[in-house]
Amino acid sequence: MSWYHFTLSSKNAKTGPIPTSTTAADTCPRSCPMFSTCYAKGGPQAMHWNKVTNRERGGTLRNLCDSVSALPENQVWRHNVSGDLPGTGERINGRDLQLLVNANAGKRGFTYTHKRPSVGNNAQHIARANRDGFTINLSANTLAQADDYQDLNIGPVVTVLPADQTKNTRTPKGARVVVCPATQRDDVTCATCKMCAVRDRNTVIGFPVHGSRKRQANNELTQRSK
Repeated sequence: MSWYHFTLSSKNAKTGPIPTSTTAADTCPRSCPMFSTCYAKGGPQAMHWNKVTNRERGGTLRNLCDSVSALPENQVWRHNVSGDLPGTGERINGRDLQLLVNANAGKRGFTYTHKRPSVGNNAQHIARANRDGFTINLSANTLAQADDYQDLNIGPVVTVLPADQTKNTRTPKGARVVVCPATQRDDVTCATCKMCAVRDRNTVIGFPVHGSRKRQANNELTQRSK
């Protein structure tokens, strides 16, 4: 059973003062290209994440769901500043995910997943969560994969971009890719932007690799894009 931590008002400069959560690292799939170079494995978030993973901080999924249920109507909140959807490694635990989706009723929770939709019933779980009002963005590793994920029509799509990418671009099939405004401007945060919380979005949102291991992550992305 994974461990979770809930923050009612984040002090993270990118998210802004919205509620956020962090989930233990055992939920992250090893297929994620940033598994060893994730931004969350450096800096203050790494220390916090380690404490959550080691159960020194936070609580159970039920504790998290109780906190989410208590949020005001229409509250935007971000699940997982680090960590992934319920379920160890690659597979989504559909029962646990549904508990979180139910707790989010009437709220505007959003998150991202690197768990591959082709594994087990992952695609079904992601599609149901999005239909039920909890926004799960499928995280692609390349622009071509972003097209593949959009073709699934089970949820909105985001993608990793090179560290020096500052201009909007397009996927091979022509989908518009908007570089995350919070990575480009100091006056924009998740609290003010809210694009990632939109479920019926055709636009792909791109995130340039960042963090203390940015160079290694960028090299990994370059190799996968060839």
